[in-house]
Amino acid sequence: MLSGDGIENELADLRAQLAVAQLAQIAHRRRAIIRFEGLEGAGKKFALKQLAGAFDPCHYTVACIDHDRRQASDGHWLARFWRQLPGAGRTMVFYRSWYRKVLDERLAGLVDGDALARRFDEINEFEAQQRDYGTLIVKLYFDVSAAVQERRLAERSANPWQPATGEGATRISHPLYGQAFQDLRDNSDTRWSPWTIISGNDEGQAAVAALRAVIEAYRAGMPADPPQLVKAENRARV
Repeated sequence: MLSGDGIENELADLRAQLAVAQLAQIAHRRRAIIRFEGLEGAGKKFALKQLAGAFDPCHYTVACIDHDRRQASDGHWLARFWRQLPGAGRTMVFYRSWYRKVLDERLAGLVDGDALARRFDEINEFEAQQRDYGTLIVKLYFDVSAAVQERRLAERSANPWQPATGEGATRISHPLYGQAFQDLRDNSDTRWSPWTIISGNDEGQAAVAALRAVIEAYRAGMPADPPQLVKAENRARV
């Protein structure tokens, strides 16, 4: 297992590979959605910083999703995400996403079984629509052991520049906490939009795994040929 300088060197190499992989997306004007979801204190933010350091900042946006306090009368609950979908050649990175409302409402006891199933159906249909529209979807779920999570949340609360919000502590002590996240993965792990599970017990290793997953998805989902070569081949056939 890599550590210290080994992790830093590996991350630097992966950032370079990801920057190259993004060029194909930009040149071919393809859309991509990358989502960071999972437990509090599981290393999502560190991995996001590595991703942000690799991408061309002119071609991606990060949306940090907080609790949605809107009522049903304010419109469909997915509407705010429709407005954040990426344009041609761009990537939208969601740090937490539409899954957050499902988790929040379930832990607060605001939805019953039927409403929860309907939420998951709407999410899966929404993601299928994006896939059919040609958007690459990468879903990263960060997991972490209870002991590591508790230690990290305690470290945050002791740091005056990282005031605790109470969100992490509330969820880890909630009796439905673990089951809610497990049900989320089970009900939204589809063939067109699967989850990649990232072990967050070691933040460096988690970032390496996350960047590798994004690189593999980009290489599999983006055209490999430079656009000028494709145009030249098309002219030769005419």
